[in-house]
Amino acid sequence: MNIFQAIILGIIQGLAEFLPVSSSGHLAIMQNLLHVETDTGMLFDVLLHVGTLTSIFIVFWKDIVKLIIEFFGIIGDFFRRFRDPNLIVLSSGYRRFVLLIIVSSIPTAIIGYMARDFVDYASSTLLLPGIGLIITAILLFVCDRIGDGRKGIKKISYLNAFEIGMAQGVATLPGISRSGATIAVSLMLGIKKETAVKYSFIMSIPAVLGATLLELKDVSDATIEVGTVISYLIGMVVAAVVGYFAIRVMIGVVRRKRYLYFSIYCLIIGLIAVAGHFITKS
Repeated sequence: MNIFQAIILGIIQGLAEFLPVSSSGHLAIMQNLLHVETDTGMLFDVLLHVGTLTSIFIVFWKDIVKLIIEFFGIIGDFFRRFRDPNLIVLSSGYRRFVLLIIVSSIPTAIIGYMARDFVDYASSTLLLPGIGLIITAILLFVCDRIGDGRKGIKKISYLNAFEIGMAQGVATLPGISRSGATIAVSLMLGIKKETAVKYSFIMSIPAVLGATLLELKDVSDATIEVGTVISYLIGMVVAAVVGYFAIRVMIGVVRRKRYLYFSIYCLIIGLIAVAGHFITKS
């Protein structure tokens, strides 16, 4: 992979991550079209996600700081409760937010780990990302016709959190939009659109961090050239910068729930990818 390819893929990741159009699907398609070869498995894809993860930290830093503080507060109060049984551990909305994210992360981790090899294989084709984008188009079309819900963080059940986490796990497949799937499921469960958007972005943090650690565990077994490392890091930085501006602009579009345009776009790109697969194979 050269620097130009890394920059192009970084831009795509930064833009597509915060739109319900599947960044993984676009990356897989572009890697096939640009004939990008990586000998490090999914490491480059993970680093690109780390770049956009940085964008989420910057935009939602106040919420994230509160969540981190309340996470340790929950642990502390859990042990204090042995001395004071009347102590209320879940004493705030942010503490409930913490537990909801933990619950969502469980099915995401299980599905993501079990499907890891298949995801790696699927990313090397045009067919499967194309099918995934068509599925995303259907999801967004349905999502566009759902009214705004009434549930805020305090009204989201742990079962709801588990269901949203399952959607995020399935969205590890290239072509299925993570934000599109999680926001769509959230709206179907009657969650407010603004809450659904924030929850979707913040709940991705444990998933991306987990995937990063999983991939970095295998890096020591692979020989990576200095030029490749530089290209990877440049792609990550580009994804972070573009992602920051994209989330600032696009989060408003997502909150206004104009999914139909994204649905049409995903359907077109998905059909082109599927057609391209059969054309290249003929």
